[in-house]
Amino acid sequence: MDSDYAYSSAEDSYGAMGSEDEDFDFDSQAEMETHAKKVPYVVFNEEQLRARQQDAVNAVAGVLSISDGEVVRVLRQFKWDANRVNEEWFADEESVRRKATCRICFDEFDLKHMRAARCKHFFCKPCWRGYISTAIGSGPSVLSLRCPLPDCPAAVPAAVVKEVVSESDARRYDTYAMRSFVEDNAQLTWCPSPGCEHAVESRVEVGTEPMDIACSCGATFCFQCKEEAHRPVDCETVGKWILKNSAESENLNWILAHTKQCPKCKRPIEKNQGCMHMTCSQCRFEFCWLCQGSWAEHGERTGGFYACNRYEVAKKKGDYDEEALKREHAKNALERYMHYYQRWAENDRARISALKAMANVIEQKLEGLSELTATPTSQLKFLPDAWAQVVDCRRILKWTYAFGYYRFGEQALGSNGAAISADTLKQQQEFFEFNQGQAEYFLEKLHGMAEKQVIQFLEGSAAAESWGKFRETLIGLTDVTRNHFNKLVQVGGASCCPI
Repeated sequence: MDSDYAYSSAEDSYGAMGSEDEDFDFDSQAEMETHAKKVPYVVFNEEQLRARQQDAVNAVAGVLSISDGEVVRVLRQFKWDANRVNEEWFADEESVRRKATCRICFDEFDLKHMRAARCKHFFCKPCWRGYISTAIGSGPSVLSLRCPLPDCPAAVPAAVVKEVVSESDARRYDTYAMRSFVEDNAQLTWCPSPGCEHAVESRVEVGTEPMDIACSCGATFCFQCKEEAHRPVDCETVGKWILKNSAESENLNWILAHTKQCPKCKRPIEKNQGCMHMTCSQCRFEFCWLCQGSWAEHGERTGGFYACNRYEVAKKKGDYDEEALKREHAKNALERYMHYYQRWAENDRARISALKAMANVIEQKLEGLSELTATPTSQLKFLPDAWAQVVDCRRILKWTYAFGYYRFGEQALGSNGAAISADTLKQQQEFFEFNQGQAEYFLEKLHGMAEKQVIQFLEGSAAAESWGKFRETLIGLTDVTRNHFNKLVQVGGASCCPI
């Protein structure tokens, strides 16, 4: 088909221009052909690029007869110029083998001044030192330190770490490694006592039951939860008890139990005098503490101004309003908690006092008793033993009150999660509290005897002839007390399961 337009090729156009203009100083046809030539290049995808890299490695490895890892290092050193590698290698093989480029500072070093992980990514020692020292300063994560290259997962060997860092950093690294040995091992744990650096290894398989540990530093703790040793209470109960003792909710319980809201402005008011006639300090409303009715309505028909019987009648009938029920429940709950907490706290204070007394006996009084009674100090071991038993028993007795608070509450559950009947729970409580009372009775006797009668001998108010009888009685009482507390711990463990 004919066209209204005429097209010509680039060569035709340039050719025509050349024939018309004879004044150019160059061959126009040759120049235009040069400009028309294409630059040769190849585009690779990732798979092809990896294959091309491997071809370069294979080519050099075939000539030099060295491992692929060594070839890669040498090629990288010479910017992947295979011809230069071959020239330098055959000119001075040892020099090439000894040199590499640090991939952090990009300076060239002899290999003897460089180090690498198993990935063979070589770095100079100053760069290694800066990299590892920064990691050590960040904490125990240095134990999992990887090659400095971002995508390399190779772990940095401990030998490299210790070789390049300073002595102080090396000591910190060793400390992290030792702590990891303990903290990552289920059979090992540190003693939690402040300042103690001892570790404890369990020679039995660690489960979920609490394990009482006595460290050589004198501290006792639970292997599982690291709290103070707490037989016969389980770790979960100990955690709840400690949280409860520090919780702000107990303040709210106290407010609910000991204050009432002003009927008019609802401000909490504490009754701090005996009279039932209350006057709100906020709104000045006058009301009766017992029934919370207006004081103006009180008189003979309410039983007298200061002896309102309206509340007492409602209380006998059970006609409590919701607020009164909340106050009564909070008061009962607080009284029950205070009963157990006071005994828990008193035995804890007694335990701390006994610890100090035991240290005083060992450090100061044994020598004096040895002279007064003409007894070698080696035969006075029964005194520290008695005090150690007092300390241990105070600790056990303390935790039995936390145990009793949760075990014999209103919603006690058996090991299967089912609620325990009231009769069964009462039987368990009576049996437990009987054994608790027996153990506490003998503990008080032992504590008093170890504390008071020893002082009598030191002060001379006790006859020296009675020393033998005292020694025999104290040893026997120590054994009896120990047996009662062992039984109490067994009873506590049995009470954890439904009868």
